[in-house]
Amino acid sequence: MEEGYANLPTSHLLGSVPAVTQDDRKPAAPAAQGATSRLQEFPPAPGGNGGGYRPPGAPADGDVENQANWKGYFNVASYAPYFNVDTDVVVDRLVSSVYPMDGFYRKIDANPDMYGPLWITTTLIFMLAALGNFATYLMQKKKDPVIWNFDVGYFNWAASVMYGYAIIVPAIFFFLFQYFGSRPSLVRFWCMWGYSLFVFIPASVLLLIPVEFLRWVIIALAGGASSWFIALNLKECTEGADLMVLIASASVLQFALALFIKVFFFA
Repeated sequence: MEEGYANLPTSHLLGSVPAVTQDDRKPAAPAAQGATSRLQEFPPAPGGNGGGYRPPGAPADGDVENQANWKGYFNVASYAPYFNVDTDVVVDRLVSSVYPMDGFYRKIDANPDMYGPLWITTTLIFMLAALGNFATYLMQKKKDPVIWNFDVGYFNWAASVMYGYAIIVPAIFFFLFQYFGSRPSLVRFWCMWGYSLFVFIPASVLLLIPVEFLRWVIIALAGGASSWFIALNLKECTEGADLMVLIASASVLQFALALFIKVFFFA
């Protein structure tokens, strides 16, 4: 019997248990270890070659307000992500700017853009310069069309006032809100104030109506809608803080801009 078992093959004695050889005890290949280490690095670090688009408001993308260095405010590359926006998103925000109850500030909270405000402000400048001259012509041609001249200065005034208002006013309220304990976002303020000017684009077309009473009604409605839009969104971004004086001041200033458009460009 012992001689019979001695003559049996080794695989019959081991059964289904695989034999461990010297080759199996060797360490894993360097390529496999490299693959494992790469998996541990997912997702790629921001600024690398991999990874998809991240909203500017995400903590990992280096938002302007989260940069420790104040020089980031004056770096053009810091604002490049804010121009990476789809047309559908811009159109949706334009609609929300006309309808203030649509929660505009929540829409821009994760991904504010600067493309919309820049496009709106530039378009409004050209429309005020062109339509303001045309409206003046419609009002004066009944009296004495000979004395009417195209005023090129309208463009200089429109560019100075609109660009200055869209840049300086949000920056002032940003620092005021910070001074009184709130923590707003400068880029979101620029985005919100820029979209608040959109209502004046269709209003400037309607102001061509050569009836002074209707012009005042149109600019009052446009100014009221824009002021209400600013007030609602500022109240939402303060997160319950008692800053009604600042909110009311921003609304009054917005309505004052509407009156300036009427008096200076459509008198």
